[in-house]
Amino acid sequence: MTRTIVESKTKTAIIGFDQPFCVIGERINPTGRKILAAELEQGDFSRVEADAIAQAAAGANILDVNSGAVFSNKMAEDPRYADNNFVEPPLMKELIERVQAVVDIPLCIDSSVPGALENGLAAAEGRPLLNSVTGEEERLELVLPLVKKYNVPVVAISNDDTGISDDPDVRFAVAKKIVERAADFGIPAHDIVVDPLVMPIGAKATAGLQVFTLVRRLREELGVNTTCGASNISFGLPNRHGINNAFLPMAMEAGMTSAIMNPIALPVGPTKIAEKKAAVEAAGIILPEGMDDETFVTLFGMGSTKPKAGSEMEAIRAANFLTDNDPSGADWIQFNRAPAKPGEGRGRSGRRRRG
Repeated sequence: MTRTIVESKTKTAIIGFDQPFCVIGERINPTGRKILAAELEQGDFSRVEADAIAQAAAGANILDVNSGAVFSNKMAEDPRYADNNFVEPPLMKELIERVQAVVDIPLCIDSSVPGALENGLAAAEGRPLLNSVTGEEERLELVLPLVKKYNVPVVAISNDDTGISDDPDVRFAVAKKIVERAADFGIPAHDIVVDPLVMPIGAKATAGLQVFTLVRRLREELGVNTTCGASNISFGLPNRHGINNAFLPMAMEAGMTSAIMNPIALPVGPTKIAEKKAAVEAAGIILPEGMDDETFVTLFGMGSTKPKAGSEMEAIRAANFLTDNDPSGADWIQFNRAPAKPGEGRGRSGRRRRG
């Protein structure tokens, strides 16, 4: 069985055909997160640390750390900041060190800048996953030597110098090329995790069927593990969680072994709580005096005021159970067990202790 081993200082994550589905948390990524990018520009890593802790608590097996920040203010003062090759290498080192200081969980080092990849590899404890290499010749020659030098697994993205093909056969051919070129460097297939590139189903109706077929081929013909940006499938559509929750178990059944995704259901903010309370009051509903916000949002099905595991994590755990990758359902039971309330400690028998 193909197994890709990713390690932190003391913990191991295994991506494999006979393993529970591996969740790679995606939130430490300033691309498209303006607030996070602005904080990083100011040297504020508090959100990074909080995201690392929350994703680990939600059940992520690996954390993706992306250094693709744009520092607009510094760019205006110093033109060197317009170059990602200047910005990302030191930022990646700092990000890796900050994350490792708050969680002990395997990491995925994510950048298009070779200098950032190498800085991340040098700073990471254990055996991180490298994200990523493509079928472009220049990229192969830059990244594969790093993979070999540090003896780490790598994400292989199925596009090349011609771009991203709509034809799944072409994407398979690119993946095969990367696996073969990696072998030339002495990198085994079990250290290649192929991203077959999930297209939005809103733009291409056959996107789901294509990726399921492609994942099966990658597993059966190349013997490689696979990953994807899970939320790509639902891009631009309403109720994205509903689509994601169906897509992930179906992809798992086809043979997909991991996904880069958000494991967290984001907390309900004060603005939404205030709006809902106003609507409840307008409907003539009288709330108990002193009801706290967490009780309120739970009562009205709004979620939680705290980060918690998202519905996609529930779908993945259910699928793990149904495919016998959660023996006896232990993880499913633990995931659905209500936390003990303050002062309600449990003895060894599981019964509540009496005061």
